[in-house]
Amino acid sequence: MDVGLPGHVARHIVAAPTPEILHGLVSSISTPGTWLKLCAPVQAVAPLLPPRWSVQAPEFMMTVRLAGEAPPPPPGYHLAVTTRAGVTAVRLLTAAREVAARGQFAVAGTTAVVDKVETAPDHRRRGLGTTVMTTIAATAASVGARTGVLVATAEGQALYETLGWTLHTPMTAAVLTA
Repeated sequence: MDVGLPGHVARHIVAAPTPEILHGLVSSISTPGTWLKLCAPVQAVAPLLPPRWSVQAPEFMMTVRLAGEAPPPPPGYHLAVTTRAGVTAVRLLTAAREVAARGQFAVAGTTAVVDKVETAPDHRRRGLGTTVMTTIAATAASVGARTGVLVATAEGQALYETLGWTLHTPMTAAVLTA
């Protein structure tokens, strides 16, 4: 998929990375900033990547059964939920309309793919991530999604587990550096 960001121009997600599949991908990709997201532990796939691929911190694909109701925003924050071109963004805004926390999802069939969940550093440890995630779950369920899927960092994994998300598979991320 095209991402279009500096240092992250494209991303290939591989559900079952075999040596043959990886060889074909890394042989055909030449654009720096192209990422591979591999559904496998690092020790299984890193030895198959040429040196020009930089393996990143471990990630974790997680899933959850979607349900619930969107909670009210915490005091001092305003909840904004918008949908554009099939992507629903959930944002918690300050009184000054700054984004304190955010996340987004898109629905494919009955699965909501969650992405770009983050809380601004000055607003962490206030339950904003929980509010964003429970709003995403409730909103996605209200439009027919039954399962949520996301790829978490080690730090995010801890939050998601408290919200009922479970590990589906370890992920290895690698980026073509040159």
